[in-house]
Amino acid sequence: MQKFLNLTGTAAAAFQGNQLVAINGIKTIRSTSATNVDTLIEYVDGTTTTVKTAAQVGFDVVVQIQDAVVAALKTSWTNPVYDVALVKDPVSVVNA
Repeated sequence: MQKFLNLTGTAAAAFQGNQLVAINGIKTIRSTSATNVDTLIEYVDGTTTTVKTAAQVGFDVVVQIQDAVVAALKTSWTNPVYDVALVKDPVSVVNA
């Protein structure tokens, strides 16, 4: 069963306020620095989802997404979508 994070935030260019991000197949969730604006969700198939927010503080967005993935995977298969309001509002979510 595929599961998704439903990232909610402020509607902005390229972001409509809600974005589903696949959980299954995640290899790593990372950022290049503790204050970077981009959080990368990398999948085993080589694709990447980039969540762009305001500057992080001590990897707070990375940690929150990691915790949300763990919590979502603990829910029943009848709950495929897990709502997440990030500590920093996402301004874009780009799948590549």
